[in-house]
Amino acid sequence: MPELSALQLVLSGDPALFAIVRLSLYVSLSAVLLAALIGIPLGAWIALTRFPGRQGVIVLLNALMGLPPVVVGLAVYLALSRSGPFGAFGLLFTSTAMIIAQTVLVTPIIAALTRQTIEDLWLEYRDELTAMNLGPVGRVMALIWDARFSLVTALLAGFGRAAAEVGAIIIVGGNIEGFTRTMTTAIALETSKGDLPLAVGLGLVLIAIVIAVNALAWSVRRAGERLAG
Repeated sequence: MPELSALQLVLSGDPALFAIVRLSLYVSLSAVLLAALIGIPLGAWIALTRFPGRQGVIVLLNALMGLPPVVVGLAVYLALSRSGPFGAFGLLFTSTAMIIAQTVLVTPIIAALTRQTIEDLWLEYRDELTAMNLGPVGRVMALIWDARFSLVTALLAGFGRAAAEVGAIIIVGGNIEGFTRTMTTAIALETSKGDLPLAVGLGLVLIAIVIAVNALAWSVRRAGERLAG
């Protein structure tokens, strides 16, 4: 049975399987980190700043949360191809290209969720922060720090999007064995080839990782709530 063979692959520490897992985690975690560095300050800035067209920006940011992965993959492919503006760097069909594609997909999610979280906090603490005479940067930093445990949810949503991604990273990574093959792309390939044990084994590991990350995020948030209480 494929399930038993898959379990044997996982428990035996199959080198090919865990090489794919390591690359997947490297790509997804790197993308989430970069997206957080961009998305959290951007979301906080939009939440605290009033400017012409702000509502349009918010609508656009929310719409970008549903970016089609294959469209993002195509855009990044064109940018990194030899004829593209960044073709000279030779990044196409590398893990760096996959990180770039996932960062583009994840950043709007983190930015939009951060904006909503920070805006809610700003409505609650506006009088206190105004009385403290904090500048724009000080307000952003204070609210991000106060919302740090709530922002774990935004990071978790970003990681979920990155870990489940297939279309964009196949286009820019090429699904090259030993170099750019991740859990999701390998599952799609091995299923089409009929190699169900490896596909099921990778699926089991992916589910285990998602559950572990959710449990960790829940623990962090609970700990933060206890400290705040």
